[in-house]
Amino acid sequence: MISVEKIGGTSMSKFEDVLANIMLREPERIYGRVYVVSAYAGVTNQLLEHKKTGEPGVYARFASGADFAEALGALTKRLEDLNAGLAPLGLDLGRANGFIETRMRELEGYLDSMRHVLGSGYVRRENVLLAAREMLAAIGEVHSAFNSVEILKAKGVRARLLDLSGFDDDEPLTIDERIHESFQGVDPREEVLVVTGYTKGVEGIMREFDRGYSEVTFSKVAVELKADEAVIHKEYHLSSADPEIVGPANTVVVGATNYDVADQLADVGMEAIHPKAAKPMELAGIAIRLKNTFEPEHPGTLITKDYVGEKARIEVIAGTTKVSALEIHDPSMVGTVGFDLGVMEIFRRHGVSYIVKTTNANSITHVVWEKAVTSAFVEELENRYELVTVVPAAVVCVIGSNMAIPGVLARATQVLAENQINVNAFSQSLRQVNMQFVIDRADYKKAVTALNRALCLRPVAG
Repeated sequence: MISVEKIGGTSMSKFEDVLANIMLREPERIYGRVYVVSAYAGVTNQLLEHKKTGEPGVYARFASGADFAEALGALTKRLEDLNAGLAPLGLDLGRANGFIETRMRELEGYLDSMRHVLGSGYVRRENVLLAAREMLAAIGEVHSAFNSVEILKAKGVRARLLDLSGFDDDEPLTIDERIHESFQGVDPREEVLVVTGYTKGVEGIMREFDRGYSEVTFSKVAVELKADEAVIHKEYHLSSADPEIVGPANTVVVGATNYDVADQLADVGMEAIHPKAAKPMELAGIAIRLKNTFEPEHPGTLITKDYVGEKARIEVIAGTTKVSALEIHDPSMVGTVGFDLGVMEIFRRHGVSYIVKTTNANSITHVVWEKAVTSAFVEELENRYELVTVVPAAVVCVIGSNMAIPGVLARATQVLAENQINVNAFSQSLRQVNMQFVIDRADYKKAVTALNRALCLRPVAG
């Protein structure tokens, strides 16, 4: 049996728990397991830019032409401090610090050369910046993977590092080719394999998947090895609602769901797994289990292709406040075949996708990610259509694999009304896996709390 398991950054930062709860928990199951590891929590933010606040990291400083050497030095110091914290687990500080110092020194040399190349004006700036971003991103996963192998070896475990970052080679391999070649001649049933979450490829894993790249590596490794199971270890369960909003005591673990539900969650930014990582495993028939690193006895949530709940129920209340509602009103729309094709052509030109779409005779409302609403995008729409309105919004979703429950829509809207929450727009497809309510941003947390309490903690009868 081969299990491919991804360990998230927050979990990696508590590596003593990872050892006790995952890697060494079952002595009879130490081998036959492949671990795809993320960087320690916060390291990728420091390498690139902060994912939530946008605070510049090394890459952002390099890209803007600012001094990056000081930031790189501070990061090296932080990585060595992380190493020191792992010494009690058996990490040889001399080897670990020597490894990361050498890698960071070489990286600084590459970045200096890239800056000179940029200054020459002979190459496209975006190509050089992408290469720099790729190289920087890889450091975090290489660091955590190296340390993990060293600690496992110190505890008498046969372990091997599979460094997919390709830092020292210029082989023109695709991501899939590099993964395939790296696993030739190794047997995960004989030794523990620790794999970097970053994979170098000619297509650029950051270009294709940005910060979701470690889950893509995880997916591709699972498919390559025809894994019997794939596990994602995070610091929380897949729950009925965000515990930071409703409180941990007011959630229930989903337990079982399907890939369709996982896609609905990803569509509003609540990724059980990156959608482009999920598809290859779904097609290969590999189930994914989401587990809480710190509750090893709990079976977590199993995601399969064909699961449908035996009893109708609401599984998750999710959503986002990082969206805008964009409405196009034009009297010429009514009765015009293909009117929205012109709208979609403008969306495509500006790289804008939508989460929700509702329509009537003269208006189309799209809910889009707020960061995608640029002045050029809105201006082109305004030049073509009579009235374009853009307002800040939130979307809250009621999601489940089997929720064709008579009265559930009425109950959900009643709950919102009872809490003085107005529904500005609404969408649900015939498949009935996701009811999407567009509401004012100020009401988002109140809506999630109320819907979770009414529909998940006290399920609608059906």
